[in-house]
Amino acid sequence: MLRPATHLLPRAALTLLALTLLALTLFCAACAGGQPWPFGGADMTGPSRQLLLVTAEGWDSTSGELRRFERAQAGGEWTAVGGPVYVNLGRHGLGWGRGLHGLALGPGPVKREGDGRAPAGLFELGTGFAYDPAALGAVRVPLLRADADLVCVDDAGSRLYNQIVRKSSVAAPDWASAENMRRADGQYRLGLLVRHNMDPVTPGGGSCIFMHIWLGRGVGSSGCTNMAPENMQELLRWLDQDRAPVLVQLPRKELERYRASWHLPELPR
Repeated sequence: MLRPATHLLPRAALTLLALTLLALTLFCAACAGGQPWPFGGADMTGPSRQLLLVTAEGWDSTSGELRRFERAQAGGEWTAVGGPVYVNLGRHGLGWGRGLHGLALGPGPVKREGDGRAPAGLFELGTGFAYDPAALGAVRVPLLRADADLVCVDDAGSRLYNQIVRKSSVAAPDWASAENMRRADGQYRLGLLVRHNMDPVTPGGGSCIFMHIWLGRGVGSSGCTNMAPENMQELLRWLDQDRAPVLVQLPRKELERYRASWHLPELPR
């Protein structure tokens, strides 16, 4: 006589629970060890043929070095373009951002709105901006005119959070706070959007992250990466949207952890 199959349910449930716990254990172990999420096969930089690599000594470093690299084809070896450039980071250093790498991959702070940290990780680059786009000459990235009408919304309660918009084009503004893109101090005279926390947008995850002109060497930002005017100008003239440029910004220790799987160039020690 066949016995009812119902006596197997507890064992099946226990097996499912055990497998779930094992998966969670492996997931947490991977996070703790800083194992990268798979992205674009073995090459985390995907189809990019231009790379901006910013390195800092540690999570709380307020400055770092920016290097440019290019390659002839996706998956090829990177070649350095020019030498390293000094940059300012967030006034409180770096924190894991939200980008192509996913979320936080291991130990370290996590970027939040208003925390004074620049985002760490792997990011696409967005539109450039300038007070006088014509003065830049020919560029190969989209370029916005940063005038008094242009703002970046940093109010986490707004439906337009973390978006650059023209005030005149929004019929019913719902934000209480926004970055004016035409600043009296000239920091946004030249700049570039870093696509942090955009796909998807998480309210409070950090907004309006740029690379732009600095106030001065050693002056930390509210969360951006900034540099001397001549270096920002050279960067905008070099970038090519068709080459899918990306930004990698990491403490050196994290760079060494992910360098092979993200297919990043080795730096001198």
